[in-house]
Amino acid sequence: MSSSWKRSEATLIQVIQETYIQGVSTRKIEKLTHKLGIENLSRSQVSEMTKGLNEQAEAFRNRDLAGESYPVIWIDALYEKVRYSGRVVSMAIQIICGVNTSGQREVLAIEPMLEESSVTYGNLFNRLKECGLTGVELVVSDAHSGLIKAIRESFPGASWQRCKVHFMRNILSYISQRDKAAFASSLKLIWQAGDKEAAREQVKSLSYLYETKYLKTFEILDNGLEDSLSYYDFPSLDARKISSDNMIERLNKEIRRRTKVIGIFPNPDAYVRLVSIYLMEYSENWSVSKAYLSELLIAAIPKLAA
Repeated sequence: MSSSWKRSEATLIQVIQETYIQGVSTRKIEKLTHKLGIENLSRSQVSEMTKGLNEQAEAFRNRDLAGESYPVIWIDALYEKVRYSGRVVSMAIQIICGVNTSGQREVLAIEPMLEESSVTYGNLFNRLKECGLTGVELVVSDAHSGLIKAIRESFPGASWQRCKVHFMRNILSYISQRDKAAFASSLKLIWQAGDKEAAREQVKSLSYLYETKYLKTFEILDNGLEDSLSYYDFPSLDARKISSDNMIERLNKEIRRRTKVIGIFPNPDAYVRLVSIYLMEYSENWSVSKAYLSELLIAAIPKLAA
């Protein structure tokens, strides 16, 4: 068993301990530990296994980012059930990943938020910049209004790419079930076009077929289209990787495979500690794996951001 895997397992055990302290039944605790294949684990063994995990997680979240530039960053949220001030709440956990100038992926932030606003996002971005985050040229995210405002204020000169997958989901929610499959097939062609002009022509073709029937849908599409086409301004980069948040969404699915074992977390710190330790493992693997984006093509990005 690798040392990184031991860290992750030890963190799960620590969360289970805290869950027990919060009054969860011993029967449920036993079920949780059995799911992990853990039996007859003594308190002293748990104490030894979890020693220093808090410090490791905090060191990872607050590490020095100076000395590297991160031209592309992706932002997406998980929503988890967490006990807070005596009640269970749905808490947003923001995950931010970036690609450095060598093309390697890094996890830059794991941040719990009780509310999503331009202020809370701005505070998160300021904390990252204090840690040394620089060189951001493109930010990929969904279209939360507070997030957009904070991106524009925190990264002047950078482009914002509206995640095409989130955007498509939003558009398709206004389409009837009968038309959805055909509409979706034509809709995808917008983001498979060769350039912005071809993408706009595809919107026109789609509107000839459906606009009369779905006026609200095309209002949404027209209002968000240009922001969903920003990746065309970065022709040197792989469009599949910078046009959506799919990279983080895949990561979020892996996180949920771990967090679903717990269900309701005893407090925000327990959740952040578990996810931080787990993402440390991913970062270690990413650092020795093939580059996510080509270093040479990253160097070809026009440097416009301040």
